[in-house]
Amino acid sequence: MKRRITIWAVCFVALIAWTGLAFAQTAKPAAMKTVKLPTGEEVFDISGEWDAYVENLNALSKFGAYQQVFKITQESNSFTGIRLKDNPPPSPGKAGSTCMQGEVDKNGIKKIELITSAGARLPSVCKISEDGNKINIDGFDSELPTRSQLVRQTLIRK
Repeated sequence: MKRRITIWAVCFVALIAWTGLAFAQTAKPAAMKTVKLPTGEEVFDISGEWDAYVENLNALSKFGAYQQVFKITQESNSFTGIRLKDNPPPSPGKAGSTCMQGEVDKNGIKKIELITSAGARLPSVCKISEDGNKINIDGFDSELPTRSQLVRQTLIRK
């Protein structure tokens, strides 16, 4: 009798676990925020405040890694980001200085350039999470033939 109850209990638990997995796979991810332009085109909405984790690499490693807050303003399909607080020393980045610029389309960020605290523009690539609330950006040195990575930023929408 104990054996039969144990077998039924195991089967019941397996059925519950299987049902939970089946429903978890059919859940739809949240859509990225979009904004409709006057032309009728819908584009990814990147505007707002973002918590940023900045990692300086290779030639910029002397500036270290630190937390920052960016405010991104979007006009039509282009955007500009500014720092909301000073970068820690020895970095010369001051609050209010431009930190990025680029263009968006309906699928996300089409083009992005990071702007260092010294004003250098770094061509960059980025990856956006499915819900549009996290962006990973890698900035590269365009002048070196090796295109070494200089900056890695992780932005999380506030």
